[in-house]
Amino acid sequence: MAQVDLPLLGITAWSGTGKTTLLKQLIPQLRKREIRVGMIKHTHHDMDVDKPGKDSYELRKAGADQTLVASQQRWALMTETPELPELDLYYLASRFDASKLDLILVEGFKGETIPKIALYRHINERDFNDLLDEHVIAVASDCDLRVDFPLLDINAPEAIAEFIADWLKPTK
Repeated sequence: MAQVDLPLLGITAWSGTGKTTLLKQLIPQLRKREIRVGMIKHTHHDMDVDKPGKDSYELRKAGADQTLVASQQRWALMTETPELPELDLYYLASRFDASKLDLILVEGFKGETIPKIALYRHINERDFNDLLDEHVIAVASDCDLRVDFPLLDINAPEAIAEFIADWLKPTK
């Protein structure tokens, strides 16, 4: 397992709950609190950040195992991993520059043994308890649930950011 010198916090939920919607609101709230955020998003789709016809795409498709695209504003490293049996969250997290971050938020990776905030909406037809494991530190929901964790309002990203800021204090 790769060494990760940053706290990881999972945001887990069933598909369609609004993980990305919440994260788009939550990240600016964390930034207001001077928390520098990295983000790992798991996708089940065959994704590509490059575009056909662009030089970097063509060079990668020609067989480069790693391609780094850089400009003055940002850079991105693409690594081909067709032989990888499964994603390793800790390896991915170790790729971040820990000196520039305070926290890595993780969307997806439900089965990982990292602290998590579980999201639940009343419109979900799946059993809420299936989201819970020993790594859940809080639940954010739009309905009243009986839980042994702090219950946060999923529609109040400011309050969720405050919870995360308090959670980070011992490690920051």
